[in-house]
Amino acid sequence: MTAEPDGRPRTGFLGRGPSYQDLLDRDSKPVPALLRRSEPGYFGEQDVPVERYLDRAWHEREKEHLWSRVWQFACREELLAEVGDTQVYDIVDKSYLLVRAAPGAGGIRGYVNACLHRGRTLRDGPGRVEELECAFHGFCWSLGGRLKRVPSAWDFPQVRPDAFTLPEVAVGTWGGFVFLNPDPDCAPLADFLGDLDALFERWPLTERYTRVHLSKVIRTNWKVAQEAFMESYHVITTHPQLLPGFGDANSQYDVFGNVSRAISPRGVPSPYLPWDPTEQERLDSQVDQRMDDPPGLEVPDGWTARQALARSARRSLRPVIGERADELSDAELVDSHFLTVFPNMHPWGGYNQITYRWRPDGDDHERCIMDVLLLAPFAGERPPPARERRLGPDEPWRSAVGELGSLARVFDQDEFNLEAVQKGLRASRKPGLSFAVYQESKIRHFHDLYDRWVGDDR
Repeated sequence: MTAEPDGRPRTGFLGRGPSYQDLLDRDSKPVPALLRRSEPGYFGEQDVPVERYLDRAWHEREKEHLWSRVWQFACREELLAEVGDTQVYDIVDKSYLLVRAAPGAGGIRGYVNACLHRGRTLRDGPGRVEELECAFHGFCWSLGGRLKRVPSAWDFPQVRPDAFTLPEVAVGTWGGFVFLNPDPDCAPLADFLGDLDALFERWPLTERYTRVHLSKVIRTNWKVAQEAFMESYHVITTHPQLLPGFGDANSQYDVFGNVSRAISPRGVPSPYLPWDPTEQERLDSQVDQRMDDPPGLEVPDGWTARQALARSARRSLRPVIGERADELSDAELVDSHFLTVFPNMHPWGGYNQITYRWRPDGDDHERCIMDVLLLAPFAGERPPPARERRLGPDEPWRSAVGELGSLARVFDQDEFNLEAVQKGLRASRKPGLSFAVYQESKIRHFHDLYDRWVGDDR
């Protein structure tokens, strides 16, 4: 970590109360080395230009230099389990078709989703097929992209079957997710992801199934929405009900290449609180226990809220993952581990189930789509994945409380700010946004990478 001339570190936890590493010292179980990694990133103190959230020109830059060149999460691999399964992935004004062309590793192919005859999309949505036939005139390709059939082939002397193959895009998998990259010269996915495997070695996401998939249209630039979920600094004002048991300002922020990580401790009070909640009050704030509700989970005498939350989580996981549950530390079971894979994927670590994704809503730079996937561990045969449910911009998250539980309330609190941020950015006379050096370092890291891909210095 670099330091100022007087010896103070430029970044890292400098707040009140215990650091996250101090809290790990109190864990009731051995803590894995991946949580002992403390690698904060310093990305300067300069403002980030407002125009990249507002101007159409920046959206056009993203189309040319980001979405056409970067690895991006397209779907879960479980949606392409059987030969012939297809998924459509749309990003800005492009559409791509993912196909399970063969069983096993390497059996997923990615194509530009356009017929080579008149340009109609080959598929409009998911489904299982034996071949890829255009619904307009019937030009047809094999699952492997080879031309199979042309109606009235005699009338197309210019069409040579060996050259009339579907254009491919690079495809890779990690953690049960399917990624694609339209750039034919892209580096391998593993190189792009770097340390991500090591950061999830204790909680393999390949061993999860999609229990919930909700998506929602939001009337903001995708970066405005994404950045609201990249730090815990907002919790003090946006989610005050969590403060008795959420160490917002005790969070740790790390950077690993194209990946950033935040870990926020639960079961400990915010250092901003002017009072000291009891262990039971700390726990109740984390399980959405309301004042008039009947008693739920109780903290035994002499226990901490963190220990009680961890014991409850071990009991829930033991029937699913067996004895491994007893080896997991309190921190793995209790805390919020939220990572970002540049540019727009947010898988959560530990036994949190959340994965987020944000992307523009079609070619509109002032609207975005937010995806929420809840990935649950399972025992025995893999359950079928949940189908995506789309919420409109005026439908609150609480309309999906049956799927999201207490998260629905939290998401509504988050979204309350978003359109107001977009409106305020348009009204502001200040040309830049002033992010915190440490507590918003995940956002600064994103913009550092964004500049390399999209900015003037790319």
